[in-house]
Amino acid sequence: MPMKKKTPTGRAFKGSVKAILSNGRIQLRFHFAGKRHYISTGYPDTPQHWKLAQLKAAELEKDILYERFDPQDLSKYTLEGSSRRSRFAPSPQKNQPTLTQLWEKYVEFKRPNVSPSTLAKDYKNIERCVNLHLPKKSIADAVAIRDWLVANKPANSAKRILTQINACCDWAVKSQLIESNPFVGMAADIRVPKGESEDTDINPFSLEERDRIIEGFKSDRHYKHYAPLIEFLFMTGCRPSEGVALQWKHIVDDFGTIRFEQAVVESETGLVCKKGLKTQKKRSFPVNPKLAGLLRSIKPEDGTGETKVFPAPKGGWIDAHNLTNRAWHKVLERIGVEYRKLYQTRHTFITAALETPIMMSDGKMRFLEAKDIAKLVGTSAKMIYEHYAGARKELFVPEF
Repeated sequence: MPMKKKTPTGRAFKGSVKAILSNGRIQLRFHFAGKRHYISTGYPDTPQHWKLAQLKAAELEKDILYERFDPQDLSKYTLEGSSRRSRFAPSPQKNQPTLTQLWEKYVEFKRPNVSPSTLAKDYKNIERCVNLHLPKKSIADAVAIRDWLVANKPANSAKRILTQINACCDWAVKSQLIESNPFVGMAADIRVPKGESEDTDINPFSLEERDRIIEGFKSDRHYKHYAPLIEFLFMTGCRPSEGVALQWKHIVDDFGTIRFEQAVVESETGLVCKKGLKTQKKRSFPVNPKLAGLLRSIKPEDGTGETKVFPAPKGGWIDAHNLTNRAWHKVLERIGVEYRKLYQTRHTFITAALETPIMMSDGKMRFLEAKDIAKLVGTSAKMIYEHYAGARKELFVPEF
């Protein structure tokens, strides 16, 4: 809940707003014109509605501080007000395009310059949300749209959708399709808890579980085809999309180095292989003897050039999403290992690299530094410092 801001003397700043619970409903309490006031939002006592109340409190606080608060019109701060226009909402323009129409035009404008996976996944998901789920389609109802997203979507999704809608409306203003963008600043008000993305949702397998999973795939009569890929993901910490995109031209002849420089992603027309990685153009990965042995064992006689290192059973690209939903899920269930996403192979590698010392050229055992591990897997040392603090704690003491 918003905390009261204090002056050096301990008194609340003008315009500070606090969300409180009264008779099972959330209220906004604040001082204005020398008096204490209360606004009943109409929201029940649920986690989702507390989030909405916090947004309403922030909005009311801004209106008071910028001297645009109208005590005669409280509709924008209440549950009922979300269904009728407040005096600060943009006035409907004659023949103003709907959000659905704006989004369609925006996607067509962006199409030549965004990746196939962005079009097929991110933009398509937002299109589905705008067309099928949002209760309102007019940009004049921006507050109601934001409130619905916060109440019905995870914070990460709500923030991402509002960010894209804001970008769409910014473009629409520049294209003279609308006069102003009412979504400005809305996404910034949403706090996203840690752990809501694949890179920060870290729940690695133990080394014993890792080995059981690899053996589970090798012994499975239906899914043993994928065993080399699963072992490879655990041994390199690469993203699944990078692993399935490997071709033999990316592995040097002596099996000393692997070049990751492309990824298989979902497009509007199916799986495609695109150049570049998530956070970089390419990276090299040094191959140890065990990994070299795996690669030698699976390389076909004609395994050169464009030949896939890990082809699908019928020769195409492996669909990592389908692999997760079918083979991965069923093998983990069969061997009795708690289900975690395929992406956890990456987190398992990073965690093991932090916790396991290796033999150095001078014959001494040492731990890899965070910056070296980050270079291997294509992330930042900062990401490892912030999100793998449970492993080898001495790594996370800053050195000056």
